[in-house]
Amino acid sequence: MNNNTSPETATHTNVMIVGAGLSGIGAAVHLQKSCPDRDYMLIERREAIGGTWDLFRYPGIRSDSDMHTLGYNFKPWKAEKAIADGPAIWDYVNETADEHGIRDQVRFGHKLVSASWSSESATWLLTVDAGGETVYFTSHFLLMCSGYYNYDAGHQPEFDRRENFKGTWVHPQFWPEQLDYTGKKVVVIGSGATAMTLVPNMATTAEKVTMVQRSPTYVVSRPSVDKFANFLRAMLPASWAYGLVRFRNTVWQQLIYNQTRTNPERVTQTLLDDVEKAVGDVLDVKKHFTPTYNPWDQRLCLVPDDDLFTALRSGKADVVTDTISHIDETGLVTGSGEHVEADIIVSATGIELLNLGGADFIVDGKSINFADEWTYKGVMCSNIPNMVQTFGYINASWTLRADLTAEWVCRVLNHMDEFGYDQATPRIPEILARTMEKRYWIHDFSAGYMQRMLPKMPRQGTQMPWVNPQNYRKDKKMFRGSSIADGALIFTSREVGGESLRAAG
Repeated sequence: MNNNTSPETATHTNVMIVGAGLSGIGAAVHLQKSCPDRDYMLIERREAIGGTWDLFRYPGIRSDSDMHTLGYNFKPWKAEKAIADGPAIWDYVNETADEHGIRDQVRFGHKLVSASWSSESATWLLTVDAGGETVYFTSHFLLMCSGYYNYDAGHQPEFDRRENFKGTWVHPQFWPEQLDYTGKKVVVIGSGATAMTLVPNMATTAEKVTMVQRSPTYVVSRPSVDKFANFLRAMLPASWAYGLVRFRNTVWQQLIYNQTRTNPERVTQTLLDDVEKAVGDVLDVKKHFTPTYNPWDQRLCLVPDDDLFTALRSGKADVVTDTISHIDETGLVTGSGEHVEADIIVSATGIELLNLGGADFIVDGKSINFADEWTYKGVMCSNIPNMVQTFGYINASWTLRADLTAEWVCRVLNHMDEFGYDQATPRIPEILARTMEKRYWIHDFSAGYMQRMLPKMPRQGTQMPWVNPQNYRKDKKMFRGSSIADGALIFTSREVGGESLRAAG
């Protein structure tokens, strides 16, 4: 039985981390290393560590980034495959938690419902659902590592006459453990990373798997084994080899991304030429693999070891590019009238994004509408004290930015300790808020799952630090090279008797 069932008996911790996935476990390690005098706790709505890598169980679940950049900067990735499967990543996150004694700090089955800040006490009061029971915590600092999508629902468009389908309908986010697709005809609706993963994996035992996509996606093939990385690891200490490969990969990723911004036609042609070589003449590459947008206007899909192309060449997989008219008893009918037969339809139609886990935020009695605020360095929000959100890259590995964010949080906390501050709040000058161009929190990225969420998120501007660069090189300079006391992040001590006791510093 919990004893923190009222605000008056709330359990207190100095730093509360929300989420025990890749970001949350990494943040806890950084806190232990850089802020050893700060106690912390994690709340996790699920009953396990791992986040994404514990939730998703569909066939072939894997990373779409190399593990030398998706891995933590403090823990070398030592497995042979750089493009790792879900269970291997789950093991890596759990191993990290156990190596650093973090599991004992996690309160499982605890979902954050609301967070209310009091400037008078300089604390957050957290209302938490613990398996149907409401419990309370207080913390001085809140570190949101809850990811960016809704665990309770995936994106599911309405398909005309779907109820007529006599087979099995599946969403990858809720994969049935006992689903047997051996010898079955499978249709996968979608063209993103999930669909690209499912098709070759299901094709190994299904009779045939057809990917039905409304529009194509850019794909790029890479070996799952990085021979150079494995060679270095055999010759050098693990941390040296890991650091060198991580540096090489981040530089390479940024160079490629920059090319898509400055010379998209050339990148497009290179991508299509590579696909044509891999697929041969079994498919019309122009029709099925040429999007209407430029590379990295949306994420590129990774195809490890040519597995999708191998499945297509074998005849066990196929691609149909068309709209869907309706669903019938035995499959689906495209807009052009083609019938695609299916025993199983997998609706790999994407995720629903959820800002800060869907919790409500209140500051000194006032509800926060994030769309009315500005982002500060892509991690804090104007007028919201002592709260940081971890959000990785859409054009590189998530953990690169998660590590930078956690390092920066530790710098902020140590600065507050050094000068006796209790509160750190981004404040944008009124004239700047009126005159600076407002942009979406993630700029120049047209993917539907992101576009559906952006109107609900804080805006970014065009001047530092009111930006979210989504650029690892710029972020390193912004988080590591700039002063914590930059004039935009305002530090104060708590209010007592109506007076602000500002510490010297």
